[in-house]
Amino acid sequence: MSELTKIRTDVVGSLLRPAFLKQARERSDEGKIGDRELRGVEDRAVREAVALQEKAGLEVVTDGEFRRLNFQDSFGVSVSGFDAGRSDIKFYETRVEGSGPLQRWQIPEGGEAKGTAVAQRRPVVEKIRLGRNVPLQEYLFVSKAATRPAKVTLIGPDRITQRFDRQGSKRIYPTVDDFVADVVRVEREMIQALVSAGCRYVQIDAPGYTAYVDPPSLQAMRERGEDPMENFARSLKADNDVIHGFDGVTFGIHICRGNQRSMWHREGSYDPIAERLLTGLKHDRFLLEYDSPRAGSFEALRFVPKGKVVVLGLVSTKVPRLETVDDLKRRIDEASRYLPLEQLAISPQCGFASDVVGNLIGEDDQKRKLEVVVETARQVWGRG
Repeated sequence: MSELTKIRTDVVGSLLRPAFLKQARERSDEGKIGDRELRGVEDRAVREAVALQEKAGLEVVTDGEFRRLNFQDSFGVSVSGFDAGRSDIKFYETRVEGSGPLQRWQIPEGGEAKGTAVAQRRPVVEKIRLGRNVPLQEYLFVSKAATRPAKVTLIGPDRITQRFDRQGSKRIYPTVDDFVADVVRVEREMIQALVSAGCRYVQIDAPGYTAYVDPPSLQAMRERGEDPMENFARSLKADNDVIHGFDGVTFGIHICRGNQRSMWHREGSYDPIAERLLTGLKHDRFLLEYDSPRAGSFEALRFVPKGKVVVLGLVSTKVPRLETVDDLKRRIDEASRYLPLEQLAISPQCGFASDVVGNLIGEDDQKRKLEVVVETARQVWGRG
């Protein structure tokens, strides 16, 4: 087991994009600057993101996902074979136009504007394969910029499969299992390259698991002719297959209810799937959203096996209000009634900017929230 399995502070992945980075991306979209100039701006932004996290005292850092427009680009941009297009800032701004904070939003199903795969439900036109390994490129830079361990985030097979046009892809993949087998193969290629480069903490983003407790999402699956529990079982196996055999690497899995421009996408407690989910997945760390009543109680934690760590996502990335250390300690105490304190850790509940638009909070709010995570960990476990 890696020492990274036991750390008490964590960060889910994305950070708010600074204004200068957004401006450079817009200029790139308009053809006013080239890839080399954009990369230089991204490099500066990543260095500043690392400095922010290290100064706050986090035990592991990310690059803020600053080279992505959306957290799902780890797969959607890296992999060829989809009938998909290229996204830009305007694409994501249009998706959230007119939306307000803490509302529920619906993920667009596709349509005329072709975004990247996974961000939109797209069919495949040929067997998928790994092209440009975006997470590897991200890691090679951030690992040199950081003095602390850097983690990498990958979108998991459950979301990839949910955001795949099954009916439109049958010529290439006659069955869903055929497609999932290739997803697993490609993601293992990505991880193998990361491990060879020295990465020792890989986080799988799996927001789709909350679909199995959310009535509208379950209904949507049934309307597409899918069996939700068959999907669930297939995803558990695929997630385990992706991480199997990478000794010495800490694998986390992040599960939330949606996070875009301070909105949410799903609701429902973990309880209906908790036992199968928490005993079935082989990951070392479960990063679970717990910042709002939508997540339910901590009772589901009683199913977590010994040796695993639950990272309690208690600090909201959706609202500016700063949680207090005392309130966070009280909630950790509540969770410890179901899982020993040595199996708990703390983090924000999700990324601060799952796509380039970001949540409706300021950079100072983000900084203070990272600091309160670290201070709470120091007071609870004696370390940040």
